[in-house]
Amino acid sequence: MFLPKPPMLFTQMGGPMYQTSKFASLAALLVALSSTTAMADMMFNRIASFPVNENIPSDMDQKSESSSEIISATEDGNMLIYSDSPMGGVGMVDISDPSQPKPTGFLSVNGEPTSVSVVGSYALIGVNTSQSFTAPEGHLSVLNIEAKSIEASCDLGGQPDSIAISPDKSLVAVAIENERDEDLNDGAIPQMPAGNVILFSLSDGKPNCDSMKIVDLTGLADVAGSDPEPEFVDFNALNEIVVTLQENNYIAVIDGSTGEVTSHFSAGSVDLLNVDVDEEGALTFDGKLDAVPREPDAVQWLDNDRFVTANEGDYKGGSRGFTIFSKSGDMLYDSGLDFEYRVATAGHYPEARSGNKGAEPEGLEVGTYNGETFIFVLSERGSLVGVYRDTGAAPEFVQLLPTGLAPEGAVGLPGRNLLAVANEADLIEDGGVRSHITLYQLADQASAYPMIQSIMKDGRPIGWGALSGLTADPTVPGKLYAVNDSFYAMQPNIFTIDATQQPALITAATPVTRNGSSAQLLDLEGIAADGEGGFWLASEGRTDRMIAHGLYHVNADGEIQQQVAFPAELLAVEKRFGSEGIAMDGTTLWVAIQRQWADDAANQVKLVSYDTVSKEWGAVLYPTEPAESGWVGLSEITIFGDNAYIVERDNQIGANAKVKRLYRVALSEMRSAKLGSELPVVTKELVRDFLPDLKATGGYVVDKLEGFAIDVDGVGYAVSDNDGVDDSNGETLFFSTGKDIIGSNPM
Repeated sequence: MFLPKPPMLFTQMGGPMYQTSKFASLAALLVALSSTTAMADMMFNRIASFPVNENIPSDMDQKSESSSEIISATEDGNMLIYSDSPMGGVGMVDISDPSQPKPTGFLSVNGEPTSVSVVGSYALIGVNTSQSFTAPEGHLSVLNIEAKSIEASCDLGGQPDSIAISPDKSLVAVAIENERDEDLNDGAIPQMPAGNVILFSLSDGKPNCDSMKIVDLTGLADVAGSDPEPEFVDFNALNEIVVTLQENNYIAVIDGSTGEVTSHFSAGSVDLLNVDVDEEGALTFDGKLDAVPREPDAVQWLDNDRFVTANEGDYKGGSRGFTIFSKSGDMLYDSGLDFEYRVATAGHYPEARSGNKGAEPEGLEVGTYNGETFIFVLSERGSLVGVYRDTGAAPEFVQLLPTGLAPEGAVGLPGRNLLAVANEADLIEDGGVRSHITLYQLADQASAYPMIQSIMKDGRPIGWGALSGLTADPTVPGKLYAVNDSFYAMQPNIFTIDATQQPALITAATPVTRNGSSAQLLDLEGIAADGEGGFWLASEGRTDRMIAHGLYHVNADGEIQQQVAFPAELLAVEKRFGSEGIAMDGTTLWVAIQRQWADDAANQVKLVSYDTVSKEWGAVLYPTEPAESGWVGLSEITIFGDNAYIVERDNQIGANAKVKRLYRVALSEMRSAKLGSELPVVTKELVRDFLPDLKATGGYVVDKLEGFAIDVDGVGYAVSDNDGVDDSNGETLFFSTGKDIIGSNPM
């Protein structure tokens, strides 16, 4: 990946500096990125995804909302235990075979579980039972893991958040947040009562309730010092506790044996240059944020002297990265925009959060594997894990890992070379993806993700996402072009892709323009090279949003040269679900209509033709598979040799996905009839079932396989649409089908 100049980093501890001067340059860090694909090495890859709704008891509605949030593991590493706030309990997962996780059961805890941590034979669970913000309540439950029963509980006198166990298993620390009411005075603090940290001694894994020690944190922070709101706690080997006070933008270190605060300091602020700050339907990375409070959420010790924070932000801040501090308060390293830029180049940047906290690093895990310490940074809104190697100075970037939707917690299992990530979002109410736990294994292997990423240009990432159509360059093998859909309504682009690289590289983004300005009212779903350096684009209409159904001819610079509206005969029967792909055969354009229009029979859709010379329209009918649930329609059409290749898919995700296929139709059958007349029905052949490809990633099956192209050498390529990371985990699958497609017998 090319990076000509790192962005400027401003810190509270000095003036502007480049990371090359004090830390490590982004260019140097990106060497690690290229090395992950250039050679087999010890890398993490996802090996399984477990939908936690499989733990919903059989006597409950299986469509109940469930979630995996904070996660821990038994000491043998064979079982995961996670908190499930919507269900009001904890779930257990058998990972004795990590590639085949199995449900082990769910246990109600009679309240809202906020955290869980395993010690010996027990899991300690923070349970919130508050009836109001002004009268917080909660307790620490003790779960006997083998018996799957609650043996005891200790009253906490407040609302718990994070739990941590000391390495010697002698102490447990609980962050009592007593969180604020975000609807009161716009969430401004102070809001009483104040939070604190509670300590208990442990005996054989069980807390002694009578040993409770309350650590007072009032009067420390500059921001609302009377109302500390502890968020996250962690122990080092000296039984020292680090605690983040997120809303207060503050950090404290506590002696676990005495409960004394030994150091405390502000988390500080940063100035960010070349950051996306507006939710305008475009990825711009040209804004500036001054004096942004870090407001750290998760914190993890790296050793007995240093710890790392994930600077999610909550109240007024969120610096979009992570920071390493000494326990005396020295800021040793700040990632600036490094993490967010990596999220963006992987296509995971959440544009809908630009005005808030961007990629929003929330969770953290630190683990030592084979003598090397790794930092795992969880992007809640980007649904990615950034893996960095601790060097004792500036961390070294290693790789990115795809997750489920909204990663919240993680636990490392170094003894088994495993990492587990809990992803909290459950979209069952909208028919979407369920909450998942994703599992990764460290092995001698190349990094499998991302499959496609963009380069840096002028010190900023080429932003991309929602790839909705694909075409091949007519003369250059492995050179492809893609378009994005209307999620980026203010930034329609044609992306140039070098598919010969691993991962594939987006090397340029050419704006689609009208009269020199970014073209509006487009929903680009298809692209076809015209053979003369330009392209034909298909826009899916939405008449209720004033987006016309139509075709657009653009030159090599993306400027619209010609606009072709759908004819009256088509518009008379139009529906929302229109053009989903476009291909060119000589002077004739073929457009795949996604779903049935008003005059189509069940399980039939139109392939519409337009002769660019005679201006005549026509169509044939294509037979779709019947849908088990939802709908089945078309996503792409490409022409190679004597055949048209058509992507047919359902709109289902995960285990419900049944139809993700590539069919071919002989061009000799595509003899279009006049619109409004009786249309001929073509015959299709199954060429490839994409479900094995979509399952091979260790994740759940994505719903939108949207693009397919065959290059000049006959090599096929497919790409999925990540919906602009909106109610999506942002994952874009890009893979080659090889040359088998054009010479294959039907599968």
